[in-house]
Amino acid sequence: MTKVRYMPATLPQELRSDAKENRDRVLAAARELFGTDGLEVTMRQIARRAGVGPATLYRRFPTKADLVRAAFVNELDACRSVVVDALADTDPWRGFRGIIERVLVLNARNQGFTDAFLSAYPDAVDFRAQREAAVRGIVAVARRAIEAGALRADFVLDDFLIVLLAARGLSSTTEAERTRTARRYAALVIDGLRASDRHGPLPTAPRLMPSVIPG
Repeated sequence: MTKVRYMPATLPQELRSDAKENRDRVLAAARELFGTDGLEVTMRQIARRAGVGPATLYRRFPTKADLVRAAFVNELDACRSVVVDALADTDPWRGFRGIIERVLVLNARNQGFTDAFLSAYPDAVDFRAQREAAVRGIVAVARRAIEAGALRADFVLDDFLIVLLAARGLSSTTEAERTRTARRYAALVIDGLRASDRHGPLPTAPRLMPSVIPG
């Protein structure tokens, strides 16, 4: 008689747990490498950093665009929520101020946030669409604040990008310390952006990310 071997009942759960662990490791490695080396890193580099084989990586993420979207989806969703709330605020200045404060705190808690906003990957259409929608919302909030006389009239989107880029240097030992630092930095930025007769003219703004700036 043929001997039947029964698999342990816990195996499917163990497989699911292993699959989730591998996915989490791949995403953590992708965020780290995208942040330090840009989106030009290869899938093999990401697999090596995650400690998984290329086959495992491609089974979870068939294309690099899939991996880019998955790596930054939480950051982009958070950014969208910030912009939606600002657009809904009836006070233009409070809405604009909220964007600066919340974005800087989000970046302090997850330093991949700024990379998600600034990075570009041409094959990730959904990724580009979400980011461009966020940019259009920020521009709309800024225009309302300028028209209300609350935000300095020479503010441009590139100034927002300068704030984000500078925030990447806010590094402290703990998330709580980074958050406190980000809140103070936000207060300083907001005070400098508030409309005032005491402000002198700003130097010409650089074009930091023209590909996502609405015409």
